[in-house]
Amino acid sequence: MNVSSAPDPMLPEPLRITRAKREMHGVFTFELDVSARGGFPFLPGQFNMLYPFGAGESAISISGDPHQPDRLEHTIRAVGAVTRALERLGRGDVVGVRGPFGSAWPIREAEGSDLVVIAGGIGLAPLRPVVYHALRRREAFGKVALLYGTRTPDDILYRKEIERWRGRLDVEVEVTVDTAGSDWRGNTGVVTKLISRAAFDPGRAFAMICGPEIMMRFCARELERLGVSLDRIWITMERNMRCGIGLCGHCQFGPSFVCKDGPVYRYDRVQDLLLVREV
Repeated sequence: MNVSSAPDPMLPEPLRITRAKREMHGVFTFELDVSARGGFPFLPGQFNMLYPFGAGESAISISGDPHQPDRLEHTIRAVGAVTRALERLGRGDVVGVRGPFGSAWPIREAEGSDLVVIAGGIGLAPLRPVVYHALRRREAFGKVALLYGTRTPDDILYRKEIERWRGRLDVEVEVTVDTAGSDWRGNTGVVTKLISRAAFDPGRAFAMICGPEIMMRFCARELERLGVSLDRIWITMERNMRCGIGLCGHCQFGPSFVCKDGPVYRYDRVQDLLLVREV
């Protein structure tokens, strides 16, 4: 391909919002119209830079189905100026998009193994494409377990989808909350408590984790204690990404840049960096 014809990775592409869904307070999902460009292929774990015009950019993981490239979805928590500007948009509005960027979950490498997906809070969004892929290609995996933890029952993301997944006989879905009222009938406690109870073989398992860094460290430690090899544990990092292509340096993580070398990392390659507060 002629290099001069390649799209400029720094130039946002205007895409119209076709669907805006409120997931819970402060969390929403956009579906963007990609029909004019013939779809938006991506790999599970990759992200886009979303630009509400005039407000700046924010790196947001793609949360849709990789097998449906005609539907581009992002699930967003409104926590800063850019994401709050995105929250004010709705169906018919236009948002600038650059991407996809970053590394991907090793789902092909994991085929033939047991798959353990561990998510905390909105960390389920970057892992949702993994779940879609695993359920679509269920015969390619051994046992599949989704372990999900949130602060309260009201913070459960994709509640209806989780119930559908839980209704399947070929996947284990466990949800836990930190605190709940007397009407909650599910698990309580941190998500790490679910790991030893899940039905998978540590000797043949791949684990993929997304959540707060401290949660990912403790989950990896528990998986290692059970016998999962550290080179078969993968995490995704959320750092302050500005350019998406490793030029600006805002997301430097030790010797790497999260936007270019991540956000998905093999745990044994970054475990020491996760212990350094300044990194």
